[in-house]
Amino acid sequence: MRATELFLMAVTALRANLLRSLLTTLGIIIGVASVIVMVAVGEGARSEVERQIASLGTNILQVQPGSSRVRGRWAGSGTRLPFSEQDLQAVRSGVPAVAAISGVLTNVAPIVNGPTNWLSSIEGVGDDYLNVRTWDLAGGRFFGADEEAAGARVAVIGQTVANQLFGDTDPIGADVRVMNVPFEIIGVLERKGQSTSGKDLDDVVLVPSSTARSKMAKPNKNVPRQIGNLVIKVTEGESLEDAKADIEDVLRKRRRSQANGEDDFFVRDLADYTRTRTATQQTLGLLLGATALISLLVGGIGIMNIMLVSVSERTKEIGLRMAIGARRGDILRQFLTESVVLCLMGGLVGVIGGVGATILSASLAGWPVLISPTIVATALAAAAGTGLIFGFLPARRAASMSPIEALRTD
Repeated sequence: MRATELFLMAVTALRANLLRSLLTTLGIIIGVASVIVMVAVGEGARSEVERQIASLGTNILQVQPGSSRVRGRWAGSGTRLPFSEQDLQAVRSGVPAVAAISGVLTNVAPIVNGPTNWLSSIEGVGDDYLNVRTWDLAGGRFFGADEEAAGARVAVIGQTVANQLFGDTDPIGADVRVMNVPFEIIGVLERKGQSTSGKDLDDVVLVPSSTARSKMAKPNKNVPRQIGNLVIKVTEGESLEDAKADIEDVLRKRRRSQANGEDDFFVRDLADYTRTRTATQQTLGLLLGATALISLLVGGIGIMNIMLVSVSERTKEIGLRMAIGARRGDILRQFLTESVVLCLMGGLVGVIGGVGATILSASLAGWPVLISPTIVATALAAAAGTGLIFGFLPARRAASMSPIEALRTD
């Protein structure tokens, strides 16, 4: 018997009890829809994490001062002594894996352009900062080493600051005031988007670190040439863990840490954020995966039950087919095809429902989603496999009937 004949016979048999067939496939529908939603949300979240990590720069290490104690209590991260220009030079020369390095001295202050002002993050950085962060300019230029050394009053602004202060006007060459200090805007950064924590990376003003130190930062008697935190780009192909260990060794000597004492700084890489987000996604994926598996199991049991009922109802039909020459293998394939077609019908409805639920969740909750044709095909294959597995027992029962006994059944 050809496959097309088997398929047409299966469709005819299922159409005879269409409502019963649809109700039977509810478990398959829920299972397939769960698989679609699970993978779409998981893949979308993974691609979003990768985009955010890429926006921060690849192979990046962040070095921050640790927490100090005030009257026996921890004062919080970043309250230890800031890093200095000497620390930066020591890391640059002492760690071979460093491709680029910059300090980041951060403050928050209003930027004033005529009658318009905007509160933004002011970051004093080195001339190599854009290389560290893999950040391009949308227009203008970045300041050089000579301007950094001279403490030039020049600034490069992000897209958010440009839109808020200048709208559609070209800001390059304009003068703004930051903490009552005049600055000339010499460049505008390309758009970066949000960080992994939701911070707007484009809401920033970059100025030379020497300028930020002298005009905006609170003087530090212990670290006169402070540069705040360090951001380091590791050479492509080098181990981040090895680079972290080398940086820690250099800074321990610089900051005179005790041999077995606690470091007064910490080094982080962006993989920490990735691991946290990945763990959350895996937990969600396991929960949704368990739901999908249980739904497919329940659906498969429902399929087996309804196929056993169908075999009982069509006993005379089976006996008649055998009497006119149908072989046991033909009967087995007929009922297996019915089971698979029934599951595929539920699978198609589940795919439509899953895609619809995914699009709806993306629009309402703002979740990133990614619907892959591969997972749609996999979900349909799982539905077909469920039909084969749970339809085998009823099909075997139908094929094992005696023609004479089947024809004598009322």
